[in-house]
Amino acid sequence: MSKALILKSSILGEHSQSSQLADYLGDRFESRHGAGSVTVRDLAGTPVEVLDAELMAALRGSVAEPTPAQQDALALSDTLVEELKSHDTIVVTAPMYNFNIPTQLKTWCDFVARAGVTFRYTEQGPEGFITGKRVIVLTTRGGLHRDTDHDLVTPYLRTFLGFLGMTDIEFVYAEGLGMGEEAVSTAQASARAEIDALSL
Repeated sequence: MSKALILKSSILGEHSQSSQLADYLGDRFESRHGAGSVTVRDLAGTPVEVLDAELMAALRGSVAEPTPAQQDALALSDTLVEELKSHDTIVVTAPMYNFNIPTQLKTWCDFVARAGVTFRYTEQGPEGFITGKRVIVLTTRGGLHRDTDHDLVTPYLRTFLGFLGMTDIEFVYAEGLGMGEEAVSTAQASARAEIDALSL
């Protein structure tokens, strides 16, 4: 059975435009592939800790006797990595906060980027181990930033996901969400039409 992992990262809960799009995509995916085909991880509802020196040492495997906090960090990282490996479609919600991704999504990135586990360095350059995945990024913005120098979300996620081996990436944009109700309605309709056109 085809399985999708949806990563929500908005701090706005039920008012989140990106989460609404993720729910819409998830419903379409589940209607095609059956109940239980979609896993949702809410990175704002259950945040991943901000990386510090203690946790970094645990993720690098350089601690002989890990502290309880390090053990917890390593266990969570293992879980997050296994989620990536066990789903063939990865849906990432990426609302733009101050031109970049939310902290909640960045901490997830920090916990899944592990040398020797999800990537390795070689003489030919880095090699990602998370391959064969289809990634759909749902990115929402208050203004109009697509294809401008102001958009740091798209190049960052394309670089980071590609570094781990995920190069089949599609972006769905909903922009102008801070420009009034009509703009919100138009952006949502356009993004949902893009989702409808995806072969899920």
